[in-house]
Amino acid sequence: MNFPLQMNRIAKAFSLTAAAVAVLASTSAFAQLKPGGGTGLNVPAAPAAAAPAAPRSSANAEKEAEGKLAAAGWLVLLDRRDWGRAWETSAGMFRSTVPLGNWMDGIPKVRDPLGAFVERVPGESVYKTTLEGRPNGDYVTVGFVSKFEKLETEEMVTVVRESDGKWRVTGYKVR
Repeated sequence: MNFPLQMNRIAKAFSLTAAAVAVLASTSAFAQLKPGGGTGLNVPAAPAAAAPAAPRSSANAEKEAEGKLAAAGWLVLLDRRDWGRAWETSAGMFRSTVPLGNWMDGIPKVRDPLGAFVERVPGESVYKTTLEGRPNGDYVTVGFVSKFEKLETEEMVTVVRESDGKWRVTGYKVR
C-alpha cells in the first residue's frame, strides 16, 4: 500500500468515515483536553508549540503522516461521543494527569456547544522532538479545520509516539 497516496486521498475526501475508523482500529490514538473556556475541567494546557520544528526529512514526513492518522482516528471517538474510549486510548501522560471522572465531566462541556459533527479537513502538521513541559520524544501537532452544526473551528491535536511505537493523543484544543 502506498502510504503517501493513502494520506492524500484521506486529506481530499476527509469526512472521517470508514477510512478513519479503519485507522482507529489499526493505530490507537490518544489525547489531553485543553478546554476552550470555563468548563470547570482542570487539566494541563495542551503542549506549547514554542520549541522549533525538527528539520524536514522524509522520516519526519512519515512521522507527521502517522501522527495525523492517529489524531484523526481519535477525533472519531469524540465525534461519536465515546468519551470513555477516548480517555482509555489516550497517552499515558494524559491519563496520569487527567482523572477519568474529570474527563467524563469536562469533555461534553467542550464538545456539546459545537453541535453535531459535519466534516473535518486536516491541515498542517508539525513534527518536534521537544515540547515545553513534556519529556523529549516524537511529537506531531496537527491542525484540523472542523465544521460542526453550530460552529466552524480549528481543532489542534498533539500526538506522541509512546514506547510501544504507537502514536497516542496527548493534547487537544478547540480554538
